[in-house]
Amino acid sequence: MEDLVERAKAGDSESFVSLIEKCKQSMYKVARSYLNQEEDIADVLQESILKCYVSLPQLRENQYFKTWLIRIVINECKKVLVNKRKNTNIEDIPERGIWEYGYDNLEFHDLLDSIDEKYRTILLLYYGEGYNAREIAQIMGLNAVTVRSR
Repeated sequence: MEDLVERAKAGDSESFVSLIEKCKQSMYKVARSYLNQEEDIADVLQESILKCYVSLPQLRENQYFKTWLIRIVINECKKVLVNKRKNTNIEDIPERGIWEYGYDNLEFHDLLDSIDEKYRTILLLYYGEGYNAREIAQIMGLNAVTVRSR
């Protein structure tokens, strides 16, 4: 993956597309852990990809591309949540339907939705994406001990 990052930094758009393709499922899962509406998730992913593309030359260490990209997604989700809290009317809240994941992960995602956001993201990154506590701490800007205790 580091080679793709280097080529994308040099301006190879096909390499950038390949990088996004490799990370799109993880990006979606993280965004889904924060947001419930598919439209918001799509907006976050689009904005995150754009920010990634524009800021890619500033990435210092190529090996942390995916971690850096997930951090962008998390920040964009938080922006959407802040804006929604400011502008949400009770009539605008839709009833929740069945997710597109299928039934195999339904219990896991119902459990994730029932817990506080600070725990939800950590659990998704650990169990859903396979990151370890140190990597999660780096992504979320937390201490590794805090991540383990949560």
